[in-house]
Amino acid sequence: MGKGDKKSRRGKIANRSYGSRRPRKIKRRPTVEEKIGIKKKK
Repeated sequence: MGKGDKKSRRGKIANRSYGSRRPRKIKRRPTVEEKIGIKKKK
């Protein structure tokens, strides 16, 4: 289990691939309220 193992996180990094062990970062999109500038009531 190391850089050559395609199922491990280190292997995914070495192979420059993604999967369940190494998920991509989720880009958070601003909501409509945030774009307009309306504050939500608590």
